[in-house]
Amino acid sequence: MDKFEIEILIDGTIKIASDKVSGANHANAEQFFKLLAQNAGGESSRARKAGHTHTHTHEGAQVKQ
Repeated sequence: MDKFEIEILIDGTIKIASDKVSGANHANAEQFFKLLAQNAGGESSRARKAGHTHTHTHEGAQVKQ
């Protein structure tokens, strides 16, 4: 089962952590994160968990993560 841990830090930063997301939910999760970043304003960044590397496509652009 896909699971996301969402935490709002004292400085107002929204931190989201997850393990592997199923293919069925991956695109929806990406849309959710994009919408959240747009509506929250400010900067958006990602950090991968240690040992997590793979290549896949988002909206036609290849992304190595």
